[in-house]
Amino acid sequence: MPMVWPRLRYNYLAIAVAAVASFLFLLAWHTFFLDTWLKGIGRDRPWMAGVGVSQVLQFCTTLLAAALLAFCISSFTQLTGPQTAAHGMRVAAGLWLGCVLPIRAIESVFEVHSYSVFALTMGFWLLAMLLMGAIVGAWKKIDSQ
Repeated sequence: MPMVWPRLRYNYLAIAVAAVASFLFLLAWHTFFLDTWLKGIGRDRPWMAGVGVSQVLQFCTTLLAAALLAFCISSFTQLTGPQTAAHGMRVAAGLWLGCVLPIRAIESVFEVHSYSVFALTMGFWLLAMLLMGAIVGAWKKIDSQ
């Protein structure tokens, strides 16, 4: 018997809003925790000002990566249960726990980052993914009423 794939219906506006919300949350998070993060990586504000990294590249990369995450969260939410904010958040937490946390833990161990940097990074990604899960999960529910 052939396998039947479920039909996924993406709300690209919800995915875009989730990506932008994650991006804005990133800006707020790193503004608030900038000094802690810099101390954790052994740097300071003058170093950061002199690095010369393109903010356009950073922002575009961040938005694209966040959109991809929101797309994945939307896919798994649709494949595993009801399209609700709570279910989207459960899916996001599961993806964070099963994918993001282990990958970042391995990187942190080999990059010899401090626990504070690890905690800041993991805290951000957990909350950002929960936010994206709530948005893409709830939007379809609101949209279909």
